Amino acid sequence: MAEEGIIQWGRRPQAVHMADKSLRVNIAVNDRILLHLLEHDHLADRYIVTAGITRPGIAEACALHPPNVSRAMRDLLRADLVSEHSRQVRGDNRRQKTWQLTEAGREEMRTRLQTLRTTNVLIRDEQSDLLEVPASEAAERLDSSLTLLQVLMLSMVEGILQYGDIRLGHIERGEDDQPLPGRLLMLAGAHSTYHIRAPATRTVHGRESERAELDEWFAGNEPCMVVSGIAGCGKTTLASDWLNARLDEEPNLRVMYYPCQPWDSALGLATSLLHRLGIDSKGETPWDPYGILESLPLTPGGKFDIDLYRRRLTAYMTDPEKLRERVFEEYEEISDKPPYILLVLDDVHNIEADAAHLLGALMQVASQSPLRMMMLSRTQLSFYDRRDVHTRDLVSELTLSGLTLEECELWMATLDVPDPPDAAEVHRLTGGHPLALELLELYGNVVHGDWMRFLDEEILDVLPDEHRDLLAYLAVATRPVPWPVLAEAAGLEGEPPKALLERGLVVELTEGLWLHEAMRERLLREVGEAMDERKAKLEAALEA
Repeated sequence: MAEEGIIQWGRRPQAVHMADKSLRVNIAVNDRILLHLLEHDHLADRYIVTAGITRPGIAEACALHPPNVSRAMRDLLRADLVSEHSRQVRGDNRRQKTWQLTEAGREEMRTRLQTLRTTNVLIRDEQSDLLEVPASEAAERLDSSLTLLQVLMLSMVEGILQYGDIRLGHIERGEDDQPLPGRLLMLAGAHSTYHIRAPATRTVHGRESERAELDEWFAGNEPCMVVSGIAGCGKTTLASDWLNARLDEEPNLRVMYYPCQPWDSALGLATSLLHRLGIDSKGETPWDPYGILESLPLTPGGKFDIDLYRRRLTAYMTDPEKLRERVFEEYEEISDKPPYILLVLDDVHNIEADAAHLLGALMQVASQSPLRMMMLSRTQLSFYDRRDVHTRDLVSELTLSGLTLEECELWMATLDVPDPPDAAEVHRLTGGHPLALELLELYGNVVHGDWMRFLDEEILDVLPDEHRDLLAYLAVATRPVPWPVLAEAAGLEGEPPKALLERGLVVELTEGLWLHEAMRERLLREVGEAMDERKAKLEAALEA
């Protein structure tokens, strides 16, 4: 007589009686193996198969030791329910022994499958109600993709299947709860990542020569402008004020102002640009005349074909009829200014490392089309060859430093205070740093604590210790220091740190290296034996 819950071979199965109240599930080894092979029957007679029908794969799925799989297979082979083969396994270099159901095995499982499906199991559903359901209904009630064998095996081990258990896989809703097809559309929501005007700014003091340089660049033929300078020196303020004034003067100018965040990616920038250019995949009339969207990855982790993106974007940007239809809809025929699309990338240093190839591709597009680019960066950009782009007049560069003494005097003259500070002293202490002057205007302190905190958090705290120590040596210097002398005093070797030069914290003059005035004032506030020791070592190195 068969044990309870075990199906006897050689005759048609009778109803399976489970243990009373506990509903303990007990599935025979041969039933597990045959059911597993039935679920993998699509691999029958294939030349290349997966590891699921090898001895290790069957052992893992059926909770058996590999020797027990071989022992069970001998019985099933004698009963002509399975056949044995040697096949190539995907991901393995050698052929392995595999098994599949025979026609007799498939016919036998058709008769036994109903008994397995109606085996009762205990589950706790989404409302935490304890239910006794047939094994075939358990996966649906648990919103899971478990197979019948997995349901039975988990019931044997766990006793009760709990809704949301991580071991059941991710929750899969039924068809009624699925969103309608087409809900996910390319470029949907891209408008939230950019602006069509620059942000409003405070009154800009000075910077007349810098404005003139921007005007000269825009009136010329160079497609790209790079504005660089240390944090808080007024890059965004200058560019925004200049850009909004330009927009008011030129109705045919189209702007995409994109503030680059540390988490942005090349794909996000490329997608937003297409959105601004009118490329659309949604609605009744999608618009992508040159198939640019085909270059974007359609699956997570897919490849972004930047070269295809560049070529098709260039074709689109050089087609005046297509641009007039989606970009320059209200183009004014009577105008002495050519229509341009100005792409402004603020804080582009945040994405340069990950988007270098895309930025280079956009520069190529800009050199052949109405696209112009303005990039604002705290560092000197390295995705292009500086000598090459200057030789071919592709890039114009503008490095911002502090305001001049004359500009500081004009700003101080506008302060409505009874005893305004001396402009020369303010310039000496702050180096004309615009943020320091704004805080002076707001709070009346020449060197405000918020400005010092800004310099610490945005600049000094993110530097390596050896670079900060190097700046501290330059802070106590009274004249530019040649690099060999400074390196000897600071105990460094090699060339001057590239990061400090790119950020504009250190200026390379003919006489040697010199520290940015804003950094000098901040570092000179550090007193003690360390500063005295640096000063003595630097003086000794200069005299040697």
